[in-house]
Formats: sequence, structure tokens, C-alpha cells
Amino acid sequence: MSSKIKKIESSKAPKAIGPYSQAIQTEQLLFLSGQLPIDPATGKLVASEIRIQTQRVLDNLEAVLNEAHLSFKNVVRCDVFLKDLNDFAAFNEEYAKKFNQSIPPARQTIQVARLPMDALIEISCIAILSA
Repeated sequence: MSSKIKKIESSKAPKAIGPYSQAIQTEQLLFLSGQLPIDPATGKLVASEIRIQTQRVLDNLEAVLNEAHLSFKNVVRCDVFLKDLNDFAAFNEEYAKKFNQSIPPARQTIQVARLPMDALIEISCIAILSA
């Protein structure tokens, strides 16, 4: 593997539950794996309410970004997976609290049949190293 690729891990986010990294940094980009609403202290899913799960996912993403000395301002793309699109409005309100910059990231939101641990939401993203 090239020395220009670096694994990023934060103890403030849940450990990977499979053969993947929390994030991979290249010369210009940081690719963050999907985060679930898992409390890193307990390893368990937080309450089954979309607002609380969204907040936890965003906190987990922020912990990984911070480990790479980045913030949500560096994020250029998000992929959002919701178990139920009826939760879109509530999710979007929580999401907007973190992504409130003048140029929010590009995003897609997809309803899925099921997520790991029966979570209601998962978010992955891509960030640039300088914003």
C-alpha cells in the first residue's frame, strides 16, 4: 500500500465492526466509512428515535474528522441511508445543525430495507484536507 494512504481512527467513535477502516486519508481527501448511531463508550445502539440516532451518527463522524484535524466544513459529499424516508424531515433538522456552512456538502439520501444492528440511519462522507 502506498505511503500516501493513511488509516485514520478515533477512539471517540465506534470501532469498525468489520474488515474496514473508520477513514482513509489520501493526499487530498478523507473517505469516512458509514457511521451508525453506536455509542463508542458502550458499543451499543442509542435510543430508537431518529433525532437521537442522527445526533449520535454526526458526533461519530465529527470524532473521525477531528482525528484528521478536520471539521464538517471540510466535508464535500455525504451519503445518507435511512430505514424510513418518513424520518427525512426530523433527520434533516438535526443534519442542518452540523452542516450550516454557506456551501453545504453535496448529498444523497436513500431509503434502505435494513441497516446493521437495525439502526435507523447511517451516514458516510468525503472531506477535503483543506477548506
